[in-house]
Amino acid sequence: MAKVKITLVKSPIGCSETQRKTVKALGLTKVGSSVVQEDSPTVRGNIRKIEHLLSVEEIDA
Repeated sequence: MAKVKITLVKSPIGCSETQRKTVKALGLTKVGSSVVQEDSPTVRGNIRKIEHLLSVEEIDA
């Protein structure tokens, strides 16, 4: 299964509460932090919700 590397590049300060909770749900804490997640519809939906704050790379495993 493919994986996705997600990096927080912009601060969620000034965003709505649901967008800040989505950042936390993805496992991101500070600007510049990265996580590797399984590529699933749930993760893709969360990425789409806050795509203006993220940088996303696909990783072949």
